[in-house]
Amino acid sequence: MLRSKRKVIIETERMTLRQPAHSDFRFWASQRSDSDDFLTPWEPTWAADHLSRKAFTNRVYWAQRAITQGTALPLFLIRREDQALIGAITLDNIRRGPAQAGTLGYWVARTAARQGFMREAIEATTHYAFNTLDLSRLEAACLPENKASRGVLEKSGFKYEGVAQSYLQIDGRWRNHVLYANLRGDRRGRTDIGLA
Repeated sequence: MLRSKRKVIIETERMTLRQPAHSDFRFWASQRSDSDDFLTPWEPTWAADHLSRKAFTNRVYWAQRAITQGTALPLFLIRREDQALIGAITLDNIRRGPAQAGTLGYWVARTAARQGFMREAIEATTHYAFNTLDLSRLEAACLPENKASRGVLEKSGFKYEGVAQSYLQIDGRWRNHVLYANLRGDRRGRTDIGLA
């Protein structure tokens, strides 16, 4: 398990990936609010207090506990050139023992979309998960019609594995999701199965 008080920082070519801090609230709330209609078709319905300082404070405390306990790795994407918070990536549901696996989730602000930032973040987080956390399998899921998310997963080495029925509640209703996985030492090769 991670069980560390040390802060996790992952450097990429253009970003610093680091855990959320209380001082991020204003920038986080602004990015989420400005990207509202861009993000909400793909995410669970936001709680009424989603953008409140109290909800963000709870998120920061959860992130600190999760990293210390080794159950999740929530990271903000900070663009190095201007120190802007442009999104987040979370390796959640970390399972040890015979599984050695975790689930990846992410979002990027509208203003930073389609510029390769999320691919950079996914690849760096995957490397960290396999080489520092010693995980063997990373999983991710997205709506079948989310071509951008499917594309970034496939370009980042994730392979299509199937469809999960009623996987998550999105926009108030249960939705099927396509499942992807990346394996340490994956020898499966590229697949076009599931591409539509």
